[in-house]
Amino acid sequence: MGKKINIKNLPTGYQSLITNGRHAIVGDEPANSKGTDLGFSPEDLILSSIAMCKVATVRYIARKNNWTIGEVDGEFELNVKRGEGGKLTSNVTAKIKIEGDLTAEQKAELLKQADACYVHRMIEGEWNIESAQELVTEAVTA
Repeated sequence: MGKKINIKNLPTGYQSLITNGRHAIVGDEPANSKGTDLGFSPEDLILSSIAMCKVATVRYIARKNNWTIGEVDGEFELNVKRGEGGKLTSNVTAKIKIEGDLTAEQKAELLKQADACYVHRMIEGEWNIESAQELVTEAVTA
């Protein structure tokens, strides 16, 4: 079974409660889009997925190789441009700082593996996003 997310719209701005059944976060739109800016925007959530996966992959590969590392911090930026016919082109820059007693070759390998993280490969892969359908819920009877 694949991943599943449930989302409930809240009455203020464009706030939404997003849950996977175990954890919840608040999503919203920025104030300039008539939101309340009290949660991550949809673009923030996409960029966060990329960033978290790359940083977690660095930590995983270092542990797998028994390389001692300290903090792994990143700075990620998403820029989206609209082209002909409204087609969007997205560019992500990723900068990762890896603390630890590592050789230049080890750091290069960790950064290479970060670029091969699951979310990066998933986004670059083929997608089929089905058209939205009405969600029908069963009525509760007393």
